[in-house]
Amino acid sequence: MVRSGGYLLDNRQPQAGVRFDALTELFDPCTFRHLTRLGVADGWRCWEVGAGSRSVPAWLAARTGPRGRVLVTDIDLSWLDGPGADDLEIRRHDVGTEPPPAADLDLVHTRLLLTHVPQRDRALASMIAALRPGGRLLVEEADPGLQPLLCPEDRTPEEQLANRLRRGFRSLLAGREADLAYGRTLPRRLREHGLTEVGADAWFPISAPACTVLERATVVQIREQLVQHGIATDAEIDRHLAALDAGRLPDLATAPMVSAWGTRV
Repeated sequence: MVRSGGYLLDNRQPQAGVRFDALTELFDPCTFRHLTRLGVADGWRCWEVGAGSRSVPAWLAARTGPRGRVLVTDIDLSWLDGPGADDLEIRRHDVGTEPPPAADLDLVHTRLLLTHVPQRDRALASMIAALRPGGRLLVEEADPGLQPLLCPEDRTPEEQLANRLRRGFRSLLAGREADLAYGRTLPRRLREHGLTEVGADAWFPISAPACTVLERATVVQIREQLVQHGIATDAEIDRHLAALDAGRLPDLATAPMVSAWGTRV
């Protein structure tokens, strides 16, 4: 484990936008499927926690209509403000340290957030407290601990280098208080908070073009940390990026995203 401070994947870096686009392509269909099944409809009051980008909030705004409310919060609003945000109520908020910004909500949703929040237990309790009785919670978290390999076959030197870089990435995350096994614990945690109708599943993309886009943007974003902590040399990182650009690593995987849901009593 490599110990350091702060969030590893800073949203203010230009690669963050590329990562958000890739995550949108990989995970929005799964998220929208769950939100549809949970019954999101006209007039619902929703809180999107740690949104990062606008794809999910925009879907919620279209679904809930003018009678609904979509509150969108994050500690960094870099990719939320601007044109196209008129139907959203956007607010800077730290779910791990501040009280809920709304109450009596029909839906609270978060995706790929709590793994990285040191006060994740407090954050989860805050999201549940914001629901009305009968309100629905959907929490979706990556579980990097369930993904030992970026390249599932691990045969060629290029695949083995890619997997070593991914192990280094997980070490950097763990050193910044990320919980790499948080996703698999979500069903238990929701039950412990008294939610009913708890269920969960996982989505594990492999070989999608967006996996390559996500990997490249992530490695470029954390390159300095990889070199600084002796995980890889600049030459090795250049070799990995060249392999991605040349299409020699077509079968990449992401960490599985665990989606867990429940109803407040």
